[in-house]
Amino acid sequence: MSGSTVLIVDDEQTLARSAKAFLADHGYEAEVATSGEKAMELLENLQPDVVFADVRLPGMSGLDLLKRIREFDPVIPVIMLTAFGSIEGAVAAVKLGAFDYVKKPVDLEELKLLADRARENRLLQQELSYYRRRATRDVGFPAMLGESPVIRAVLERARQIAALDEAPPVLLTGETGTGKGLLARAIHASGPRAMKPFIEVNCTALPATLMEAELFGHERGAFTDAKESKPGLVEAAEGGFLFLDEIGDVDLSVQGKLLRAIEERAVRRLGSVRERKIDFRIIAATNRDLEREARQERFRKDLYFRLAVIVLDVPPLRERGQDVLLLTEHFLRAFNAKYGKVVREISPAARDLMLSYPWPGNVRELSHVIERAVLWSRGPMLDVEHLALTSPTRAGSADGGAPRTPTNADVEPGASTGAAALPPPGVDLAQWEKAVIERALHEAGGNQTKAAQRLGISRDTLRYRVKKFGLQP
Repeated sequence: MSGSTVLIVDDEQTLARSAKAFLADHGYEAEVATSGEKAMELLENLQPDVVFADVRLPGMSGLDLLKRIREFDPVIPVIMLTAFGSIEGAVAAVKLGAFDYVKKPVDLEELKLLADRARENRLLQQELSYYRRRATRDVGFPAMLGESPVIRAVLERARQIAALDEAPPVLLTGETGTGKGLLARAIHASGPRAMKPFIEVNCTALPATLMEAELFGHERGAFTDAKESKPGLVEAAEGGFLFLDEIGDVDLSVQGKLLRAIEERAVRRLGSVRERKIDFRIIAATNRDLEREARQERFRKDLYFRLAVIVLDVPPLRERGQDVLLLTEHFLRAFNAKYGKVVREISPAARDLMLSYPWPGNVRELSHVIERAVLWSRGPMLDVEHLALTSPTRAGSADGGAPRTPTNADVEPGASTGAAALPPPGVDLAQWEKAVIERALHEAGGNQTKAAQRLGISRDTLRYRVKKFGLQP
């Protein structure tokens, strides 16, 4: 306990001297101040680990001293000393942030135990603060690797958003696996609310029957299994961020209440008649076209417009060029360390394949491919066979390349035949591809899943090409 300092603030000098001597015998360095004004003079030089302060002091009261100490350093634990007739003052002090209170006449052993507990609590808070700061450094914008112009533009806008303490909701759009969740955490970790909570809600994982209770909480007896009151995830985000991942999957019955929570910054638990004001910022993410979903009444228009004040579209990996190799090197270092491997180089053939592969699963798929490659490798070189990827042409047929075209060059675009062929004379590849996709969508009645199956490509690949050609199914 050597080096721990206690400040005792009490005008009752006999008690103060006894407490100082007792604590000194148990390893504390103790100082005494007979007034709040004297305590404030000692505070800066002493930097105490714990303060004991009488509720009733001459001049500045104990409660006023508590407020001044909290302004000076909110982490210092303050324990109030109170006579039998002033318990109300001690309770008021606890509400103002006092660590605890002890009644007079003081049991010196109890005083020492309280000092031990307060000191341990402060050490835990300092440790928690350290790990939070380290976590924010690890998850901030440096973790968002990329040098391509498209990703740099997104990150620049995200940094501007992160710098604001107050900002409207942010909607992150983009395909699955592009890193929307990582970008949301980077915005939180790089801003003034970095030390506050970041509450992530996977809207896909929560069934509609539980979504409302999980988001907004419930009171005891609100429903059959509600045996005790429980705050919701919105309340848990107090002071920080609420991240709604895959918000397009939120049931329409919950969207109205979510809209009100965002607009009013208030929630009402299930079974309660009282609203609770909550200070939080919101980031939502989706791989769906919410604007189209709103037009088709599968998503509330008012909620969409409330969320889409700031929209950041995270680009797919296939549009990021050399970022594929930059991310590969990052994943190689991470998985080498994880599995004790020494893969340091990528063969030219493997580089070419990775740059030409369409990566329908985006950064998430790349991470899984490199992890598997590191596991299968037997030396320092990562080669094509370790990647277990198909060639770009075959990848296009199975996972994301150009759709298969008819066998006969004279066959009408989109007609069903068994092998590939060149476009008709006078028609370039892009025009041919666009015509094939338009016909497939038309025959599928605008259903992208069916159209993708007809073309023999993945739905994500079809969505990319629909966006590329400006088509509306």
